[in-house]
Amino acid sequence: MLDLNDIVIFARVVEAGSFTVAARLLAMPKTTVSRRIAALEREFGVRLLQRTTRSLRLTDAGRLYYEESSEALRTLEQANLRLAEARAEPAGTIRISAPVGFGGHFLAAAIFDFLAAYPKTKVELRLTDDRLNLIENGIDLAFRTGILEDSTLIARKLGSTYRILCASPGYLARCGTPGRPADLTAHDCVIAGPSAANAPWVLEGADIRETVTVSGRFAANEMQAVMAAAIAGYGIAQLPHGVAEACIADGRLRRVLDGYTTPAGGLHVVYPSSQHLSPLVKAFIDLAATRLNARDGANDNLAVILR
Repeated sequence: MLDLNDIVIFARVVEAGSFTVAARLLAMPKTTVSRRIAALEREFGVRLLQRTTRSLRLTDAGRLYYEESSEALRTLEQANLRLAEARAEPAGTIRISAPVGFGGHFLAAAIFDFLAAYPKTKVELRLTDDRLNLIENGIDLAFRTGILEDSTLIARKLGSTYRILCASPGYLARCGTPGRPADLTAHDCVIAGPSAANAPWVLEGADIRETVTVSGRFAANEMQAVMAAAIAGYGIAQLPHGVAEACIADGRLRRVLDGYTTPAGGLHVVYPSSQHLSPLVKAFIDLAATRLNARDGANDNLAVILR
C-alpha cells in the first residue's frame, strides 16, 4: 500500500541531491531513507533513481514522477499552512494607509474594535491623501476610492462612496442658494483639487447627469481643509456624505441642491499581491467589511467618509 511519507522522502532526496543530506534534513537514518525509496520503487515496479557511490540521478520515470508529485506536495503544504493560520489567533503589527478624512472617523472606530478583539495585535495608521506605494512604504493594506491604477495590487470592494454639496448658513445668507447646477457658476466653490479655477463638477440627479465648470477662492488637496473652508463661509463644497451629515446636524453647514450628488465611486481595500492573505490582514479586512455592512444596511451604496 502506498505510503505518502515515502513520496515526501523521495522528493527530499531529489531536492537534496544526496541520500546523506536528505537523511540529515529529515532527521532519520540514511538506511531508512534508502529503504523507503526502495519500497516506493517496488510499489510502482519502476526505478526512480540511479545510484552510484558518487552520484545520484533521476531516471526518466523518476523525473516525471517528481515533477507531478512535488507539485501535489506543495499544494498540501499550502493547505496545511492555511489551516494552521486559520486556527491561530491573529498577532503582530499591521500597517494601514487611508485618506485623512476616512481615518479620523469610521476607520478609527474599526481599528479600536480590532485591537480589542485581538489583544496580540498592534496597528500603525498612516493618514495621507497621497496614494503611497505599499511595498516601498511597508504598508500591509490601504483604503482607496475611485479608479484603481495599480494592477499589481489585490483589491476587495467594500462598497461605494459619494459626495453632496454643502455651504455654511452665513455664505448662503450672503450669496443666495443655487436652485439648479448651472447656478453654481455664479458662486464661489471650494475646490478639492490643485486649482481654484475651472474645476469640472459632475452631478447626478433623477435620471440626469450634468457637468458644471466652477471656480472659487480656495482649493486644497486634503478634505479636512476643504470642509474647514466651507464651514468658514468661503463657498459651496462637495463633501463626503458621512462627514457632511455631522456638520449639517449641528448647524455648521446646510445642504444645497438636495436632489444632486456626485457619481458613486468604489471603495476598495487593497494589499500587495502574494500567494495568500495573512491571517492578520484578513481579520482586519473582514472586520472593516462587517462594520460597513452593519452601518449601511448591507447594501452597495455605502455613504462612507472619504474624500
